Amino acid sequence: MNQDAMTGADRPVRTPVRFPRGPVMLDVAGIELSGEERERLCDPLVGGVILFKRNFRDSEQLLALTSAIRALRDPALVITVDHEGGRVQRFRGDGFTPLPAMRRLGSLWEKDHVAALDAARTVGFVLAAELLAHGVDLSFTPVLDLDYGVSSVIGDRAFHRDPQVVASLAAALAAGMAEAGMGCVGKHFPGHGFIEADSHVQIPVDSRTFEAVWSEDIAPYRHRLMRQLSGVMPAHVIFENIDPQPAGFSRFWLQDVLRGRLGFDGVIFSDDLTMEGATVVGDIVARSRAAHAAGCDMVLVCNRPDLAADLLDRWAPEVTDASRRRIGALVANRSGGRFADPYALELDPAYREARDTVRALTDVG
Repeated sequence: MNQDAMTGADRPVRTPVRFPRGPVMLDVAGIELSGEERERLCDPLVGGVILFKRNFRDSEQLLALTSAIRALRDPALVITVDHEGGRVQRFRGDGFTPLPAMRRLGSLWEKDHVAALDAARTVGFVLAAELLAHGVDLSFTPVLDLDYGVSSVIGDRAFHRDPQVVASLAAALAAGMAEAGMGCVGKHFPGHGFIEADSHVQIPVDSRTFEAVWSEDIAPYRHRLMRQLSGVMPAHVIFENIDPQPAGFSRFWLQDVLRGRLGFDGVIFSDDLTMEGATVVGDIVARSRAAHAAGCDMVLVCNRPDLAADLLDRWAPEVTDASRRRIGALVANRSGGRFADPYALELDPAYREARDTVRALTDVG
């Protein structure tokens, strides 16, 4: 029997590889790890894994997958997912509650501010509790882009058009996530909502002035919410009248503005470097070098195992102690958490009440 054909029970127990977490985050192809993926995730450059819809069959399988990933390394890799609610909820069905799109919370705000804040906190709590119970450390949420009504890729993922409403609802969502034991990642800095182009398949260009972006799109990052964010993900958007590089490759946006003017000291994640919006910088190694030099602590390479292999073969970054500290802080409370497994969820009365509230909220629309 070859290694890729072995089941989890058949595969021999391996001693975890001991390396500090590196600055690369990769994905995996299916519902369990292949032998090639195990070797790749043990590369010293790798520090995390991002999961997708294809990696989920049911609750038991997901827990087995995250356990297998965690067992590869010491310290264990950071396990993440884009799990926002609405159309961007990677895990659905067994073990997971349907979460509303964030625009639903913005619509509720128009009727009742207090009810909207309560709902946002409850959604955040359920979102984080269910992920943590399945071995996932972090969700790339909340979306802090403003709903200008022109971006199809953002659309109802945004809370609202008003930056103060976005900040308030996102802060409540983050508070609910923190109550469950999870940090959060604001995206897509400094803003992706103003333009129609989708950076997955196009190179978006925003022609506004810095003052316009600062007063509108960056306003949520100037809110007290900033102190709640464990990470920030910049956009693959070129603000042509401010800097010629996309924001995720720009020292101006990441160092001068995000680290400097805003004082952010959490992890900066690149957006997926295989997206069309990143191709202006060069090949995968050039993109990673540029993102890292601009200030990204961790670069994401998704859906292209060939590019991931190329990057691991040819990139030799210098990783600072400060960057490793920030990445380590993402999972500082991993052991001994409130929701150690899916069974702990059903034993928690606060979770059961919150889940019922979220179900009712989602059913309304």
